Amino acid sequence: MSPQPTNPNPDLNRLISEGYEIEQKHGHLIMHGVPYVTEDREVRRGKLISELTLAGNRTTRPSTHVMMFAGARPCDRFGRPLQKIINSESPNRIAEGLVAQFSFSSKPSCGYFGDYYAKMKTYADILESQAQAIDSDVTARTFRVIASSDRDSPFHYVDTASSRAGITSLSKKLETEDVAIVGLGGTGSFVHDGLVKCPIQRIHTFDDDTYLQHNVFRSPGAASVEDLQALPKKVHYYADMYGKMHKGIHPNAVRVTKDNVDLLRPMDFVFLCMDASPDKKAIIDALTAFGTTFIDVGLGLDLVDGGLIGSVRITTSHAGNRDSSLQRIPLGGLGDANLYDRNIQVLELNALGAMLAILKWKKLRGFYCDLEGETSTVFNVDGNHLLNEALPCIRSVA
Repeated sequence: MSPQPTNPNPDLNRLISEGYEIEQKHGHLIMHGVPYVTEDREVRRGKLISELTLAGNRTTRPSTHVMMFAGARPCDRFGRPLQKIINSESPNRIAEGLVAQFSFSSKPSCGYFGDYYAKMKTYADILESQAQAIDSDVTARTFRVIASSDRDSPFHYVDTASSRAGITSLSKKLETEDVAIVGLGGTGSFVHDGLVKCPIQRIHTFDDDTYLQHNVFRSPGAASVEDLQALPKKVHYYADMYGKMHKGIHPNAVRVTKDNVDLLRPMDFVFLCMDASPDKKAIIDALTAFGTTFIDVGLGLDLVDGGLIGSVRITTSHAGNRDSSLQRIPLGGLGDANLYDRNIQVLELNALGAMLAILKWKKLRGFYCDLEGETSTVFNVDGNHLLNEALPCIRSVA
């Protein structure tokens, strides 16, 4: 028997101590080696697969009584399908190498299972009881422990959001090695907030500015007075915040310029969230030479008749549209006409630009369907219009 893993959860520890083969994988709880009966009255072993609801690394009450099952159609001792618990019969690809053929439903009288011990054991007992009617020695309590395979995850804890939604397999498409955010102002900080929830191995941030009081009002989270008095660099402030969740954050307290743009050469993808400047053209030229796909995010506002008008723009640049995309990206200074440069508070527009950029990145990764293949998107504030333009484009980036 393998050494038992350390687990802070009494319900999972009880399953392990009683000899059940328990594994936490892809945000799910799996019980291996569960005996059941086939239509030919053969005793085989299958897998019970449950969503796994966690608070940090601790289990909470299961969010559903439904259970998934990997194996042939389960039957009673006479070879009749267990229609009382079979809820549906349709292959469900949870993740690579993990496919459930059935879902079960056996709701307790109170309407829910109190913990995962009760949930897993209830379904194991139903299947096992029919198998033991044919072979009295068979049991799900094999005392074989399987170590978790999520040790290489970029997260400090399991992504149960994907497992609860049934999109673990889709989320795998967002796995990539190195993604950079150039500029951690209002927009870049929201891009950072979105990317740390994705299974990216390393997120590199570049900004040499100090995190100041005005930054708090157009960025995610809420800094304390003590945080601000410490005068942290933006990259370090966010690294400390998001490092509680993501292991692979690499802060760089430098401003990317034409002289150090080689810092971006190793990146698989780049989000440009910087103001227009002479260096921006050099950075874009370098990313083009590197063959790096990037998304540029811009925002512009004007004060007219006592109200703000303006737009949010995202432009995607890749091998198929370099010249045309460059025409959509402002490169020179915008001067005093752009109120955003005077730190006007536009948190909702910062967040919108960031989310549009992440949405497009996820389309490029194949997470979302991309019917139009738009590579330039502009949101006009005053008319609430979202305008797309399809420059020569690609559908998916592997």
